[in-house]
Amino acid sequence: MKQTDGLFQKVFREIAAEYPDIEADNWIIDIAAARLADTPEIFEVIVTPNLYGDVVSDIAAQISGSVGLVPANIGELCAMFEAIHGSAPTIAGQNVANPSGLLKAAIMMLNHIGQQDVAEQIKNAWSCTIEEGIHTADIYKEGVSKQLVGTKEFAEAVIAHLGQLPRQLKVAEYEKGVQLNLPKYKRRLASSKVLKGVDVFVDWKGGDANQLAEQVAKFNSDIRLTMITNRGVKVWPNGFEETFCTDHWRCRFEVSNGTPAEKWSIPRLLAQALDANVDVIKTENLYEFDGVKGYSLSVKDSSKCIHKMFCFKDTGGFPAGFFLPSAKPYRFFRISRSVTTTSVSTVSGTTNQIMAFLNTSSEACFWVFKTK
Repeated sequence: MKQTDGLFQKVFREIAAEYPDIEADNWIIDIAAARLADTPEIFEVIVTPNLYGDVVSDIAAQISGSVGLVPANIGELCAMFEAIHGSAPTIAGQNVANPSGLLKAAIMMLNHIGQQDVAEQIKNAWSCTIEEGIHTADIYKEGVSKQLVGTKEFAEAVIAHLGQLPRQLKVAEYEKGVQLNLPKYKRRLASSKVLKGVDVFVDWKGGDANQLAEQVAKFNSDIRLTMITNRGVKVWPNGFEETFCTDHWRCRFEVSNGTPAEKWSIPRLLAQALDANVDVIKTENLYEFDGVKGYSLSVKDSSKCIHKMFCFKDTGGFPAGFFLPSAKPYRFFRISRSVTTTSVSTVSGTTNQIMAFLNTSSEACFWVFKTK
C-alpha cells in the first residue's frame, strides 16, 4: 500500500501544485471516511483510487439520503453515466428501486453534451417531486414523507412536475456553453529501473521461520535471503515468537553489494525451489527507480521500528513488571501535553540508561521505539 497509495498521493501532490488557487490536502482513508460521515460539508471534491472511491461514494450518497441518488463517470475520451449502486439484482423487477440515480446520471449526461435547458427541466421536476414528499422506500420517512411510491410511480411524478420550479430546494440553473476539457495525459520519461532482488511467496505448513529460512537459504546466489515475513510482519531474522503465522510466507532475496541482480538469478532460484519441493505461489521482482526502492519494507524492517508501546498514566517511574527485553539501544519519544500544546522530545540509550531515566522521570506518557 505504501507503494500504490504512495504513488497516487505523489501524483496528486504534483497535479495539485499546478493549481495553487485550489486548496488541497490528503488524508488516510479511514479518517477521511469518518469525517465524511460526520462533517460532509468540509469536502468539495474527493480524489481517490478506485476501491476507496467505491466506498466513499456510497458513504456520500447514503449521507444525502440513499445510494440510489447519485450518478457518474467522466474520462478523457469518453464518459459513462450510471447509478453508483449497480444493478441491484435482489430488487430487480419489484418496482421498489429509487430511479433517482439514473435520472441524475441522465441530467449529468445532458449537461455533458451541451443540453443544459433539458437538464434543468428534469432536475427541477425531480426536486419538486422530492420536496413534495413523494418518496421511494429507501428515503421514505414517517412524519416527513407524504407518499410512499414505487419506481414507476416516482418516475410518473417527475414527469408530472416538468415545467415547474421547486420552492424549497435550489432551482437548477446550469451555465450554458460550457464544455469540460480534461488536459491530455502526458507520459513521463521512464525512470532508471534496476533489478535488486525478488520476493518469493511460498505455501509452507511449518510454524518455525528459522526452519524455513534454513531451507530456502540454500538457494542463495548473488541475491541472498534477507528477510521472511508472514502477514506483512517480519518473522526472520529476529522475529517475535508470539507472531501468529499462516501458511503464506514471503521470502525476500536481495543483492548485498549494491549492484544489480544478475539476469538469470531469479529463474535459477525458482528452479532450485522446484527441485527442493518448495511450493512457490508467486514472485514479485524488486526494483529501484532512479535509486529509490520501489518495494515496501516489512512492519519491523524500517530504520526506526516500533518494538513496544507503553502508556504510563501515573508518574514517578515505570510500572511494576516493566521490562525491556535486551540491552540493545532504544529510543523513547517523550510526550508532554498541555491543554493547548503537545511537545515531543527523545531520549536514547541502552536498557540500563533508559530504566534509570524512567525511575527519575515525571512524564505521563512514553512511546518506546527500538532503533536498528
